[in-house]
Amino acid sequence: MRCVVLSLFPASVSSYCDHSIVKRAREKSLLSITFCSLRDFGIGRHRVTDDIPYGGGPGMVLKPEPIFSALDAIAKEYGEIRVVMLSPQGAVFHQGMALDFSREAKTLVFVCGRYEGIDERVREGIPLEEVSIGDYILTGGELPALVVIDAATRLIPGVLGDERSSLDDSFSDGLLEYPQYTRPAEFCGMKVPDVLRSGNHKAIAEWRTKASLMNTLQKRPQWSGSEA
Repeated sequence: MRCVVLSLFPASVSSYCDHSIVKRAREKSLLSITFCSLRDFGIGRHRVTDDIPYGGGPGMVLKPEPIFSALDAIAKEYGEIRVVMLSPQGAVFHQGMALDFSREAKTLVFVCGRYEGIDERVREGIPLEEVSIGDYILTGGELPALVVIDAATRLIPGVLGDERSSLDDSFSDGLLEYPQYTRPAEFCGMKVPDVLRSGNHKAIAEWRTKASLMNTLQKRPQWSGSEA
């Protein structure tokens, strides 16, 4: 998976990618991430990237010219690109999207907004898709970009030490995951279910399936699983 993160503050993203699963994927050459500063494509001597909104109102809006220029330069360097704008107006991100991104042959370009948003002409003039990680507002698109990249990276074959880890994750089969336990067998009077210590793999699998169904029924009674 090849990714380019276009941001006013690329350092806020790059530090996260130097740790844990994402770092491992990069070291194995299963994931490539480039961090592109929107400021490099700013206008004039001061590299301006934002301006006041037409019609008045608080805050600043990211200008279209730097984004168009940046995406043009990225396309020239990487070839075919798939542009993803992180936005609260986008389709809500889910496990199926993560799997789709993990299999993408084109370079994924994540456009991270800031301030009051991005000039609407970016949406009008660039083929892109908008993705949201939930119905709330963050300071910028950097955290959502990391969420998407992290979720997709886990699904790249060879990234996890045990491929079953991603297969058992919540939402992978349309259900929430079953409860997990580790040692000690008893803690503060709370015991690990006997079946998990029985060594009977068939019985364990049946217990986990039932527990997963019950977990989903209790915590997502309204959810059909259609987005998994």
